[in-house]
Amino acid sequence: MFYSVKAQFIEEKMGEFYQKLTDGTIQNQKPDGYEIVNSMKRAKITAPKMIQWSEMCLCPTPLKHERETIYNHFLTDLETKTIDDYVEFDGESFFDFLERQFKK
Repeated sequence: MFYSVKAQFIEEKMGEFYQKLTDGTIQNQKPDGYEIVNSMKRAKITAPKMIQWSEMCLCPTPLKHERETIYNHFLTDLETKTIDDYVEFDGESFFDFLERQFKK
């Protein structure tokens, strides 16, 4: 299933989130790490501290494993809506935003 996802990011945890997104920690997580990293690369900032992206997930409960392992540590107020395919949202790239602040 494909989902449109919206969430607020926890600003003070974004340095740690960026590190885990780029050092292989999340990408190596089975079975969904690769999709999480790519989803965050698709994510756009659509309002202050708010990001929106599309993601594929095969869990019976939308993004259950992703929330338990990653998202609940770095994001709040996560909302999902079923969609037909990946969607591109308008806004500033979330990944570029993180890179500008935290890339060493």
